[in-house]
Amino acid sequence: MGNWLVDHWLSVLILVAWLGLNIFLFVYAFLIYEKADKYFYTREILGFCNHTLRKPLDHNLTFHKLVAYMICVFTAIHIIAHLFNFEHYSRSQQAMDGSLASVLSSLSRHEKESNSWLNPIQSPNMTVIYATFTSIAGLTGVILTIALILMVTSAVEFIRRNYFELFWYTHHLFIIYIICLALHGMGGIVRAQTEDSMGESHPYNCSKSFHEWDKYVSSCRRPHFEGHPPESWKWILAPIALYIFERILRFYRSQQRVVITKVVMHPSNVLELQMRKRGFSMEVGQYIFVNCPSVSLLEWHPFTLTSAPEEDFFSIHIRSAGDWTENLIRAFEHQHSPMPRIQVDGPFGTVSEDVFQFEVAVLVGAGIGVTPFASILKSIWYKFQRADHKLKTQKIYFYWICRETGAFAWFNNLLSSLEQEMEELGKIGFLNYRLFLTGWDSNIAGHAALNFDKATDILTGLKQKTSFGRPMWDNEFSTIATAYPKSVVGVFLCGPQTLAKSLSKCCHRYSSLDPRKVQFYFNKEIF
Repeated sequence: MGNWLVDHWLSVLILVAWLGLNIFLFVYAFLIYEKADKYFYTREILGFCNHTLRKPLDHNLTFHKLVAYMICVFTAIHIIAHLFNFEHYSRSQQAMDGSLASVLSSLSRHEKESNSWLNPIQSPNMTVIYATFTSIAGLTGVILTIALILMVTSAVEFIRRNYFELFWYTHHLFIIYIICLALHGMGGIVRAQTEDSMGESHPYNCSKSFHEWDKYVSSCRRPHFEGHPPESWKWILAPIALYIFERILRFYRSQQRVVITKVVMHPSNVLELQMRKRGFSMEVGQYIFVNCPSVSLLEWHPFTLTSAPEEDFFSIHIRSAGDWTENLIRAFEHQHSPMPRIQVDGPFGTVSEDVFQFEVAVLVGAGIGVTPFASILKSIWYKFQRADHKLKTQKIYFYWICRETGAFAWFNNLLSSLEQEMEELGKIGFLNYRLFLTGWDSNIAGHAALNFDKATDILTGLKQKTSFGRPMWDNEFSTIATAYPKSVVGVFLCGPQTLAKSLSKCCHRYSSLDPRKVQFYFNKEIF
């Protein structure tokens, strides 16, 4: 085996390059499919399936990243293999020792049919760089590599968070990428012996007598080669068609008229938009994509719906977190100017849709991450108003963690209404909510301590007192596990990754090994 590898190392490298390309195309087809946001539609289609079957669909962005990493790995394998190939091609073309590689490299110079070549470097004076930039495969390969590097490097979290526009526009290089990918195989650089030539000169019989090719005493003829027909389009055609269909559908939906019925400016520079759109139907925890042409013609940003399905409008809360959101808020602050036009696409499903499928639900929101739970809490209020007996959920624990006191004002009225509604219906124990303030100083704490005996909290005006610091999650999970020893508990988070790790560990730690006892299922909102 070792000797065979030494004798046929070029064939092995070509095989590696070919396999790398095909695996790469297969993976890229998945990436295009996933890029089309079809997971959101697939989630809706599989709505009748149980939670376990739908849960993987909620990790579509994780899958997107893993597929991208695989593309990078197989691209590197493909490039390295071809670099070795071209080095061997160059040496074979320049060799004057009459070896088999030298004879095969000179085929194009002895044949009337110039397309019968095997070595893409067709003369001793041709350099590897020249062959690369004058061939379809080489030029498209360079463009593919540059586009991939730009897309990957601009997608790192730091750039994505702080320079979203750079990430957004650079990521659309995938259009150039797909075009070059479809053209990449047209150069026919990977070649094979023709069927007719195989009948006249089989490699097994004629490779050792190459000095006697075409001679009267030999039955072997000079071999003829041809390039493999391009096949990349076969792999990417269906995903591209699916993606184009999805873009047409989204364009059609986005062109439907959106009426802004109310604009509210909240503390901490948060804008609330209440809107109506014909045929719009939503579920709790879903989100929409929003575009404001006067701010940016091409940029679409996701925002969680804060309204309930029972309301006759849908709303979003927008926090200033970058150039686009700052410009949008500024546009709505100027009341004397015409109301900016808003385009909406969606809604799209998320993990929060499953909240009412659990007997006990734990909702954890960090800052503006409270928005999906505002929709859930509003829906609960309406369900109690209408005496909805189909509600499966028996208990909800709600934790809201904020850095500044002004943030609590966003949904103060909602929480106050829920408090009152629970009291009137005798269901005070149904909702247990806790507010945590992480950005505080001694003055705020001292002021709260002096007024602790008052009926309402001095910071929020609610009956539930504000806690300072962060929740002790082990204590919280232990209390829930003790109170509901045989329940299925759904834990839902909209917040940072560090908090997600802590909650995920607690879910595993406090879930019983006995499937008949308490089980915690962790779910995280991912955009």
